[in-house]
Parts: sequence; C-alpha cells; structure tokens
Amino acid sequence: MRIIFRITRQNRYSVVALSGAVATKKPHVKIHYAESIDEVTLVSPPAVVAYSFMSFDLPWIEHEVKTLSKMGYTLIAGGAHATARPEECLSLGFNHVFIGDGEENILRFIDGERLRVFDGLEKRVNLDDYPPFNPVHNMYMPIEISRGCPFNCSYCETPLIAGKKVRHRSIDSVVYYAKIGLKNGKRVARFISPNAFAYGSENGITPNVEFIELLLFQLKKLNMREIYFGTFPSDVRPESVTQDVLKVLRKYVKNRHITIGAQSGSNAILRKIKRGHTVETINQAVEVILENGFIPVLDFIFGFPFETDEDIERTLFLINRLVKQGAKIHAHTFMPLPGTELENAGAGDVSKDLRRALSRLASTGHLNGFWEKQRLLAKQLAKH
Repeated sequence: MRIIFRITRQNRYSVVALSGAVATKKPHVKIHYAESIDEVTLVSPPAVVAYSFMSFDLPWIEHEVKTLSKMGYTLIAGGAHATARPEECLSLGFNHVFIGDGEENILRFIDGERLRVFDGLEKRVNLDDYPPFNPVHNMYMPIEISRGCPFNCSYCETPLIAGKKVRHRSIDSVVYYAKIGLKNGKRVARFISPNAFAYGSENGITPNVEFIELLLFQLKKLNMREIYFGTFPSDVRPESVTQDVLKVLRKYVKNRHITIGAQSGSNAILRKIKRGHTVETINQAVEVILENGFIPVLDFIFGFPFETDEDIERTLFLINRLVKQGAKIHAHTFMPLPGTELENAGAGDVSKDLRRALSRLASTGHLNGFWEKQRLLAKQLAKH
C-alpha cells in the first residue's frame, strides 16, 4: 500500500503523529508527503491520499477531492471537520472518514478493514501505544503529553475531537521519545496539551505537582538544552495555576511566558460560553504568575454574537489593567466551528471601535494574534 499524506502548515502536527504511527507499526507501507495537489499526482494511483483538515479548509479540499477522485485515488479524511461532519465528507467524495482518534483506525484500514466511518470517539487510544512524532522519517514536533478536555466550552471542538476524559502519556514514554529526539539533534523540549498544568492529573484540572516535577527532572537529566512548559503550543487553564506549580517550573524551564485561556473579561460571557471560571480566577492566576517571575500571556476571544457593549467594556477594562501589570494579550475572533454548541450562532465580528482599541494595543507591542484573519474565516464558516 502507498499512502500520500497531504501536508499543510495547519495540519503538520496531525500528519507527523499519524505518519509516525504508520511508519513504526506498518513499515511495509510506502509513505509519501505532498504539499500540493501537483505533488500528490507525482504518485500514480492506486494510492491512498490522507487528508486532515479544519472546516475553513473546505474550499480547496472540495476542489482537490473532486479532481483526485476522478483520477482513481482512494481518499480518506480525518481531523476536526471530519469528526464533526463525517457524512458531509463522504458526500464530498471521500471514500472513508476517520472520526476522533486516528492512530489505531488508520492501522486497521491498512490491514484491510473497510468502513465508511472509522469511529475513534467510542474507543480512545492509549498515547503510550503510539509515537508522538515520526522518527523513521526524521519528522519531529512537540510531544503530546495529554489528550482530552473535561470542560464544555461552547465554542471549542477539543472535547468532541479528543474526548472529555483526559489521557496522559506516561513519563517513561515522554523520556523515551525525548531520547530519540536528542540522538537526532532535537535538544529543545516542547509539549502539546489542552492544559499543561493538568499533566498527570486525574480530573484534568487539579495539578499533580509531583508528576510534573518528575517529568521536568527526568528531561533535565537528559541534558535537554531548553525545556518549555505551559507555553506555546500548549496553554493553561487559569484555575490550574498554583504557587506550587510555578515554583517547580522556575527550577527547570526556559520559557518566561505562561499562556492562559482567559477568553473574556465579562462574567456574563464566561457563563454563556461555559468556561467554568470567573474573572476573579483570571486575576488570581495572573497574580501568581507575576509573583513567580513569569509573564502571563492571555487569550481573549472577541465577537461573540451575544456580546454586549457592556461585555466588551468589561473585557477591555480587564485587558488594560493586565497590560499595566505586565501581561501580554493574544486576541482571537469567535468562529462558529461545526460540532460545537455555538456552531449556529453566526459569524463573530469585531466593531470598528473595538478594532481601533485592539490596534492601539498591538501598536504598543502589548497584543498580537490572528483576530483580523479570523473575522474573515468566521464569515466563511457561517455561510457554510
């Protein structure tokens, strides 16, 4: 069998992990990577073309699927949109769709099983059973240490895609693959987790400080040059920020920034989007981070269709106060993602006055983010 992974800037992490599972578990499979449809066609059918994509990728996905299906390729889909809309993906022309966790099911597919929809929602994988990257093809990425989220944020796809029960990669597994990375010159440790400070936690919220310290200690023993924890590409829930965790991080990590999901400065909005915390929780987390010598970076989402002028004023008031304390802001525009509670809420938008306020913060170096681009993507999603 030949599998062509259609790789993009947005899906690279998914492709590296899935191709790593195939390359290590099914070494007889010939794997190719294509960054364009032209590169796909360099491998003549019969061949399988594997896509992992988001909902806003649909315009170019539809074009490629139509073209490649006529040429005789077998097309398979996974990722966020496929999990939320499997039947739609089949109607587009995909032969098989993979929802939820994909590692085990793509191996079943290679072994000859043929289902229209492979279900990775009901039966979740053990992260230790699969590599976090693809050492066979020298393709590396941050190590996924946790998967799943116990919360019900109404705008977020993570609980649907990854499940509500949080699963952790064991410390032994993390160290094993860190050693492989070191042998290939990868001396910087970064991690993927929906809530980094919940690593090893039973409920996905309360920090397991001893577990986190043991992980960082073991990595430090390997002579990793730099360790980044609680920052990109992971973030942290504000209620998981504690003095004990920050004290541990101070001993081991290189990063000076801690990324927190705040999302709004209005308690009314936080309740409506089911964040499960308050503005006071955000303030407490920021205070603890600053006390321990780190710089808080806070994610905020603007443009919820039910957001009032008062909600916006409260959020900007909080942001300006946090900036004066030394925090940085990462701004987003609400996008109605399929499979979420707010998928039919309409496109998020940002008023001219708010855009000016955000631009002023950006001009002084206190704010960044792709909120302008997300405004356009939100409109595209709402039309779909």
